[in-house]
Amino acid sequence: MGIDRANLAGIVSVPPMPRATIPAPMFLGRRMALPFSLVLLSAYWLAPHLPAQALSAPQAGMHRAEKHESRHEIDQLEETWRKAILNADISALDALLADDYMAITASGTLQTREETLNRLRSGRLHFSTLDLFDCKVRFYGTTALVTSRATVIGTSPDGPMEGNFRYTRVYVRNKTGVWKIVSFEASRIREAGSKTPPSR
Repeated sequence: MGIDRANLAGIVSVPPMPRATIPAPMFLGRRMALPFSLVLLSAYWLAPHLPAQALSAPQAGMHRAEKHESRHEIDQLEETWRKAILNADISALDALLADDYMAITASGTLQTREETLNRLRSGRLHFSTLDLFDCKVRFYGTTALVTSRATVIGTSPDGPMEGNFRYTRVYVRNKTGVWKIVSFEASRIREAGSKTPPSR
Protein backbone atom coordinates (compact mmCIF):
# COMPACT_ATOMS: atom_id res chain seq x y z
CA MET A 1 0.00 0.00 0.00
CA GLY A 2 1.06 3.65 -0.50
CA ILE A 3 -0.08 7.25 -0.39
CA ASP A 4 -1.82 8.50 -3.51
CA ARG A 5 -0.28 11.93 -3.90
CA ALA A 6 -2.50 12.80 -6.84
CA ASN A 7 -5.61 12.74 -4.64
CA LEU A 8 -6.30 14.00 -1.12
CA ALA A 9 -3.31 13.79 1.09
CA GLY A 10 -3.31 10.94 3.53
CA ILE A 11 -5.77 8.66 1.67
CA VAL A 12 -4.38 5.19 1.28
CA SER A 13 -4.64 3.68 -2.16
CA VAL A 14 -3.90 0.15 -3.33
CA PRO A 15 -1.89 -0.04 -6.54
CA PRO A 16 -3.63 -2.10 -9.26
CA MET A 17 -2.70 -5.79 -9.40
CA PRO A 18 -0.74 -6.79 -12.51
CA ARG A 19 -2.82 -8.58 -15.13
CA ALA A 20 -2.19 -12.31 -15.68
CA THR A 21 -0.58 -12.83 -19.08
CA ILE A 22 0.56 -15.83 -21.05
CA PRO A 23 4.14 -15.14 -22.03
CA ALA A 24 4.93 -15.59 -25.70
CA PRO A 25 7.65 -18.12 -26.51
CA MET A 26 11.16 -16.71 -26.26
CA PHE A 27 11.77 -17.16 -29.97
CA LEU A 28 8.58 -15.34 -31.08
CA GLY A 29 7.85 -11.63 -31.18
CA ARG A 30 4.61 -10.14 -29.95
CA ARG A 31 3.14 -10.11 -33.47
CA MET A 32 3.66 -13.88 -33.81
CA ALA A 33 2.34 -14.80 -30.39
CA LEU A 34 -1.34 -14.84 -31.40
CA PRO A 35 -0.92 -17.00 -34.57
CA PHE A 36 1.27 -19.39 -32.60
CA SER A 37 -1.37 -19.69 -29.86
CA LEU A 38 -4.05 -20.38 -32.49
CA VAL A 39 -1.95 -23.19 -33.96
CA LEU A 40 -1.57 -24.75 -30.52
CA LEU A 41 -5.29 -24.49 -29.84
CA SER A 42 -6.08 -26.07 -33.23
CA ALA A 43 -3.73 -28.98 -32.54
CA TYR A 44 -5.27 -29.43 -29.10
CA TRP A 45 -8.79 -29.55 -30.58
CA LEU A 46 -7.93 -31.80 -33.54
CA ALA A 47 -5.95 -34.44 -31.63
CA PRO A 48 -9.00 -36.32 -30.23
CA HIS A 49 -10.65 -36.26 -33.68
CA LEU A 50 -7.75 -37.69 -35.67
CA PRO A 51 -7.72 -41.45 -36.44
CA ALA A 52 -5.33 -43.53 -34.42
CA GLN A 53 -3.36 -44.37 -37.58
CA ALA A 54 -2.57 -40.70 -38.14
CA LEU A 55 -1.39 -40.22 -34.57
CA SER A 56 0.82 -43.29 -34.67
CA ALA A 57 2.07 -42.99 -38.26
CA PRO A 58 5.79 -43.34 -37.38
CA GLN A 59 5.07 -46.68 -35.68
CA ALA A 60 2.75 -47.98 -38.43
CA GLY A 61 5.47 -49.29 -40.73
CA MET A 62 6.58 -52.90 -40.66
CA HIS A 63 10.06 -54.00 -39.74
CA ARG A 64 11.97 -55.56 -42.63
CA ALA A 65 11.78 -59.09 -41.19
CA GLU A 66 8.04 -58.76 -40.50
CA LYS A 67 7.43 -57.38 -43.99
CA HIS A 68 9.39 -60.23 -45.56
CA GLU A 69 7.40 -62.79 -43.57
CA SER A 70 4.09 -61.15 -44.48
CA ARG A 71 5.07 -61.03 -48.15
CA HIS A 72 5.82 -64.75 -48.03
CA GLU A 73 2.37 -65.38 -46.49
CA ILE A 74 0.61 -63.33 -49.16
CA ASP A 75 2.50 -65.12 -51.95
CA GLN A 76 1.37 -68.46 -50.54
CA LEU A 77 -2.23 -67.27 -50.23
CA GLU A 78 -2.19 -66.04 -53.82
CA GLU A 79 -1.12 -69.50 -54.97
CA THR A 80 -3.77 -71.09 -52.72
CA TRP A 81 -6.40 -68.82 -54.28
CA ARG A 82 -5.23 -69.68 -57.82
CA LYS A 83 -5.40 -73.43 -57.18
CA ALA A 84 -8.77 -73.13 -55.45
CA ILE A 85 -10.22 -71.33 -58.48
CA LEU A 86 -8.71 -73.79 -60.97
CA ASN A 87 -9.82 -76.88 -59.04
CA ALA A 88 -13.16 -75.48 -57.82
CA ASP A 89 -11.97 -76.13 -54.27
CA ILE A 90 -14.87 -74.59 -52.35
CA SER A 91 -13.49 -75.30 -48.87
CA ALA A 92 -10.14 -73.69 -49.66
CA LEU A 93 -11.80 -70.61 -51.16
CA ASP A 94 -14.27 -70.44 -48.28
CA ALA A 95 -11.34 -70.21 -45.85
CA LEU A 96 -9.73 -67.40 -47.87
CA LEU A 97 -12.70 -65.05 -48.28
CA ALA A 98 -13.82 -62.67 -45.54
CA ASP A 99 -17.49 -62.62 -44.56
CA ASP A 100 -17.97 -59.19 -46.15
CA TYR A 101 -15.97 -60.06 -49.29
CA MET A 102 -17.02 -58.21 -52.43
CA ALA A 103 -15.78 -58.70 -56.01
CA ILE A 104 -16.06 -56.62 -59.16
CA THR A 105 -15.85 -58.85 -62.22
CA ALA A 106 -14.31 -57.91 -65.55
CA SER A 107 -17.83 -57.24 -66.87
CA GLY A 108 -18.47 -54.78 -64.03
CA THR A 109 -20.91 -56.88 -62.01
CA LEU A 110 -20.75 -57.20 -58.22
CA GLN A 111 -20.36 -60.57 -56.52
CA THR A 112 -20.74 -61.31 -52.83
CA ARG A 113 -18.91 -64.08 -51.04
CA GLU A 114 -21.85 -66.48 -51.32
CA GLU A 115 -22.41 -65.69 -54.99
CA THR A 116 -18.76 -66.40 -55.79
CA LEU A 117 -18.81 -69.73 -53.93
CA ASN A 118 -22.14 -70.76 -55.48
CA ARG A 119 -21.00 -69.98 -59.04
CA LEU A 120 -17.82 -71.99 -58.56
CA ARG A 121 -19.74 -74.83 -56.89
CA SER A 122 -22.34 -75.02 -59.68
CA GLY A 123 -19.76 -74.93 -62.49
CA ARG A 124 -21.09 -71.68 -63.92
CA LEU A 125 -17.69 -70.22 -63.10
CA HIS A 126 -14.93 -72.44 -64.48
CA PHE A 127 -11.26 -71.86 -65.28
CA SER A 128 -9.05 -74.11 -67.37
CA THR A 129 -6.12 -71.68 -67.34
CA LEU A 130 -5.23 -69.11 -64.69
CA ASP A 131 -1.61 -67.99 -64.73
CA LEU A 132 -0.56 -65.06 -62.51
CA PHE A 133 2.55 -62.97 -63.07
CA ASP A 134 4.00 -59.50 -62.40
CA CYS A 135 2.67 -59.67 -58.84
CA LYS A 136 3.23 -56.62 -56.63
CA VAL A 137 2.36 -56.40 -52.93
CA ARG A 138 2.11 -53.24 -50.84
CA PHE A 139 1.42 -53.15 -47.11
CA TYR A 140 -0.54 -50.55 -45.18
CA GLY A 141 -0.54 -51.68 -41.57
CA THR A 142 -2.77 -54.76 -41.42
CA THR A 143 -3.86 -54.34 -45.06
CA ALA A 144 -2.09 -55.82 -48.09
CA LEU A 145 -2.84 -54.56 -51.60
CA VAL A 146 -1.96 -57.07 -54.34
CA THR A 147 -1.88 -56.24 -58.04
CA SER A 148 -1.03 -58.76 -60.74
CA ARG A 149 -1.56 -59.70 -64.35
CA ALA A 150 -3.29 -62.92 -65.35
CA THR A 151 -3.73 -65.04 -68.44
CA VAL A 152 -7.20 -66.58 -68.28
CA ILE A 153 -9.17 -69.18 -70.21
CA GLY A 154 -12.56 -70.17 -68.83
CA THR A 155 -16.27 -69.51 -68.70
CA SER A 156 -18.49 -67.41 -66.48
CA PRO A 157 -22.22 -66.66 -66.25
CA ASP A 158 -21.48 -63.71 -68.55
CA GLY A 159 -19.95 -65.93 -71.24
CA PRO A 160 -16.51 -67.23 -72.31
CA MET A 161 -13.42 -65.66 -70.75
CA GLU A 162 -10.13 -65.61 -72.57
CA GLY A 163 -7.32 -63.09 -72.58
CA ASN A 164 -5.11 -61.05 -70.32
CA PHE A 165 -6.46 -59.32 -67.24
CA ARG A 166 -5.30 -57.15 -64.36
CA TYR A 167 -6.25 -58.33 -60.91
CA THR A 168 -6.43 -56.35 -57.68
CA ARG A 169 -6.93 -58.19 -54.41
CA VAL A 170 -7.10 -56.67 -50.94
CA TYR A 171 -6.17 -58.72 -47.88
CA VAL A 172 -6.82 -57.67 -44.28
CA ARG A 173 -5.24 -59.39 -41.28
CA ASN A 174 -7.91 -60.05 -38.66
CA LYS A 175 -7.60 -60.04 -34.87
CA THR A 176 -6.33 -63.64 -34.84
CA GLY A 177 -3.53 -62.77 -37.29
CA VAL A 178 -5.11 -64.51 -40.30
CA TRP A 179 -5.12 -62.79 -43.70
CA LYS A 180 -8.53 -62.69 -45.42
CA ILE A 181 -9.48 -61.47 -48.89
CA VAL A 182 -11.99 -58.62 -48.53
CA SER A 183 -12.02 -57.26 -52.08
CA PHE A 184 -11.24 -58.38 -55.63
CA GLU A 185 -11.42 -56.60 -58.96
CA ALA A 186 -10.62 -57.76 -62.49
CA SER A 187 -10.25 -55.68 -65.64
CA ARG A 188 -9.38 -56.79 -69.15
CA ILE A 189 -6.08 -55.58 -70.62
CA ARG A 190 -6.76 -54.06 -73.99
CA GLU A 191 -4.09 -54.44 -76.61
CA ALA A 192 -2.63 -51.36 -78.29
CA GLY A 193 -4.91 -50.11 -81.04
CA SER A 194 -8.01 -51.88 -79.76
CA LYS A 195 -11.11 -49.75 -79.38
CA THR A 196 -13.05 -49.44 -76.18
CA PRO A 197 -16.72 -50.22 -76.77
CA PRO A 198 -18.98 -47.19 -76.20
CA SER A 199 -20.66 -47.01 -72.79
CA ARG A 200 -24.42 -47.33 -72.67
